[in-house]
Amino acid sequence: MSELNRKSPERLQDRVEQVLQLLHQGDSDKEELLETFLQQQNQAELQRLLVELHPADVAHILESLPLDERLAVWQLVRFDRDGEILLEVSDAVRETLIADMDNQEIIAAANLLDADELADLAPDLPRDVVRDLMDLLDAQQRERVRSALSYDEDQVGALMDFDMVTIRDDVTLEVVSRYLRRFDMLPDHTDKLFVVDNDGRLQGVLPVKKLLVSSPDAVVAEVMAADPVIFDPQTPASEAAQAFERYDLVTAPVVDEGGVLRGRLTVDDVLDYIRQESETDALNSAGLREEEDIFASVWKSVRNRWAWLAVNLCTALIASRVIGLFEGAIEQLVALAALMPIVAGIGGNSGNQTITMIVRGIATGQVQVAHGRRLLRKETGVAMINGVCWGLVLAVIAFILYGSVALSVVLMAAMFLNMLLAALMGVIIPLVRLRTGGDPALGSSVLITAITDSGGFFIFLGLATLFLL
Repeated sequence: MSELNRKSPERLQDRVEQVLQLLHQGDSDKEELLETFLQQQNQAELQRLLVELHPADVAHILESLPLDERLAVWQLVRFDRDGEILLEVSDAVRETLIADMDNQEIIAAANLLDADELADLAPDLPRDVVRDLMDLLDAQQRERVRSALSYDEDQVGALMDFDMVTIRDDVTLEVVSRYLRRFDMLPDHTDKLFVVDNDGRLQGVLPVKKLLVSSPDAVVAEVMAADPVIFDPQTPASEAAQAFERYDLVTAPVVDEGGVLRGRLTVDDVLDYIRQESETDALNSAGLREEEDIFASVWKSVRNRWAWLAVNLCTALIASRVIGLFEGAIEQLVALAALMPIVAGIGGNSGNQTITMIVRGIATGQVQVAHGRRLLRKETGVAMINGVCWGLVLAVIAFILYGSVALSVVLMAAMFLNMLLAALMGVIIPLVRLRTGGDPALGSSVLITAITDSGGFFIFLGLATLFLL
């Protein structure tokens, strides 16, 4: 129970507060932080606290601290845990931690990692450090690292784990059990053993639960599953993630074109990939170019955010010019100025709903470019019904406020047309980006908002000019 408490979110937040308290105990003045930090009692308490925590929890604490305090805590982490923690922190925070380490410290930390973990960390390390690390590895480890690095980060080969148990199909389960007892510890997430021939080609898998309940005299070939779910190293990681969810997998073999077992894919790797993709999509939809350290310097944050802000400024200028085209109409009927933000706002919300559903469908593999026409018909129908219903509601409110039937009808028509425009663009934007090989989520909310704002203003003010003035 104590272990569960230690890893619970509530306890973790308490740990963050403990670290901050120890860092600032005695004096909260920034200039005297180092002097306070070096007090022996606080230093020992911090080290004890960090040793108790799981690497993922230490990573969370480091991400929750401003840069100077983060580096102070990082110096207290035991060197044999550095590599594990570097793998857990975000890319942006990892950059700050590695920059604070000299080459020998990095090599000492990375040298304790498995081949697949080292491959995950290698892209963020200085090139000369990677070369030195490769020289320290044995031939098998070196080949495994090179193999993992040869795949794109969104392919199964980049995620696969090399730590697995293989057996032959011509031995009894009793022999397999004796073989397993020779291990000090089985690899994490070992729910099945991989059955291979003399050339390393996969023959099937032996679930551990099958091993436990079957007769010890049974031969592996008799009880193994000969048709497991397998993945090619070049399979997109998104497809593998869907398969893990669909078939409730814990691990799965990764085999090449010749059927040779190259590694395994584990559920923790898949979950890490899903989390990373989810965070990336959330950032992209807001127009952020990359993950950002929340405590990054002002200029780093500016460089990360300026691009889509520039796009947003351009679209805002376009929207303002659309309004400028109808200055005369607004001067004659002031109610237009009060009502046009409603048309644009409701259209933007409707467009964001549509684009979110389409981007999600693309991410889960349910939506392809070929589905475009069907999705357009469906979303157009939804927009028409919503446009009529909510346009009518808004028209009634406008009549109560301004007493004009003509204004109410124009407002309802503008609402209907802008929601229709939002639905069309909500389908077209992500599908076009998918067709051209881009990220469907990148800047999607910025684009749809720009279109519905400008379109909503133009439709509403244009109709008002035609029928009210």
